[in-house]
Amino acid sequence: MLGAIPLLVLGSASALALVSSRVAAEAQGRMYELGDAPPAPVVIVPGARVKEGRPMRILRSRLDVAIALMEQGRARAVLVSGDARGTSGDEIDAMITYLVARGVNRERIVADPYGLDTYDTARRAVTTYGVRRAAIVTQAFHLPRAVALCGRAGIDIVGVRAPDAMRVRTRIRNLAREFVLSRPKAFLELRFPRDPAVSTPPDDRLAEILADLEHGRVAAAPVDS
Repeated sequence: MLGAIPLLVLGSASALALVSSRVAAEAQGRMYELGDAPPAPVVIVPGARVKEGRPMRILRSRLDVAIALMEQGRARAVLVSGDARGTSGDEIDAMITYLVARGVNRERIVADPYGLDTYDTARRAVTTYGVRRAAIVTQAFHLPRAVALCGRAGIDIVGVRAPDAMRVRTRIRNLAREFVLSRPKAFLELRFPRDPAVSTPPDDRLAEILADLEHGRVAAAPVDS
């Protein structure tokens, strides 16, 4: 017979697996590879670690997919959402600098410096920036949670997978954190919505960018030449 500790471990693992599957189910049918992603007016890029003011591998990979969507005309504006005072540095400044250096028109980038976690990124995209339809770009381990939270926030959302450009040790750490901590947290957030950690007045810049594009008042090319 199994002892108390093995039973506890088995029960905990089963509970975590159930919670993870419930979160993933919320994203079913809404996740795509870059080549198959449907168009959306806005692409959301959630922040991640930076080093010396530059995006690290995970964040670079997300930004590169967002750039490709802009180049291909499948997104018209970018919402970068992260922590401007993150422990590794200013995620927002790093993302904007990276995008602009690779030809994305600065007039088509809107920044949310208070996207402190995935839930806040999703809620603030709606309540502060008025997003109603969008794509969100992130790695496969994170994508079901990101899509689920955006959908529950009220966004007509599709998720686009970014390459898992990370070392084996980093991948294991991220997977462990995702399934042990982040998905249980998201499971509760999906069922018991909360206000974002930081609330700010509505910001109409995304709507203005999209309206200007419709009327030819912003350069129509997805990226600068």
